[in-house]
Amino acid sequence: MPTACAEDDPMGSNSAASISDRFLDTAADNLRIAKILVQMGLDPNNITYDTLLDRLLEIVLANMTLANMLALVGAIFLVATLPMHTIVPLRVANMLGCMFFVAYGALSGNVGTFILYLLLLPINAIRLRQILNLIKRARIATEGDTSLELLKPFMTERRYRRGEKLFKKNDAASEMFLTVTGTFLVKEISVELPPGRLMGELGFLTPNQRRTATVECIEDGQVMTITYEKLLEIFFRIHNSAITVLC
Repeated sequence: MPTACAEDDPMGSNSAASISDRFLDTAADNLRIAKILVQMGLDPNNITYDTLLDRLLEIVLANMTLANMLALVGAIFLVATLPMHTIVPLRVANMLGCMFFVAYGALSGNVGTFILYLLLLPINAIRLRQILNLIKRARIATEGDTSLELLKPFMTERRYRRGEKLFKKNDAASEMFLTVTGTFLVKEISVELPPGRLMGELGFLTPNQRRTATVECIEDGQVMTITYEKLLEIFFRIHNSAITVLC
């Protein structure tokens, strides 16, 4: 049995090589200049630059329909997105290209093209809106808005009762807090924190990320929390967006 398999392999290889050679020969024959000229309706033995240009012009004019013109403009917009470095012009150009291709698909009856670019339009519109909102936030941040309003949508609500500790000294630190209601006491220095105060940020700055004090709730209240990891993510998103806008 192994001998038979070994004998079959050369035959299979020869067959594959033969098919490959025929394919390459056919492709080379179809790409011959003489055959291309014949397909264009020209005589390969009697060809000049003028006749070639005239024939090309005839072909272009014969195919210059409204649908093809729309497709051409759409292709120009889509190709124009390739060298773009900023995301907003890229999205706008992409949406314009999609609109022209939607019109092309409708006029030419090309259902596949029509559906594809019709679906791409709202996707690009949604992404553009998200990007513009992010850029708006970035501009607010770069203009020196030091309020915590920017962070609040990313924070989580948490409630504490009197006597509960938010964290103890030397605990591992992974989040910071914004007091909303109630009163909290920094026990080591006997300082009360009313609503609107930020706490727990020092743990983010220490090398080993440990709590430097103990905070206890002395009046039932509510805080908003955000992890250091999320804080870093927001920071880099905002500043990268600001850099992108400037570019």
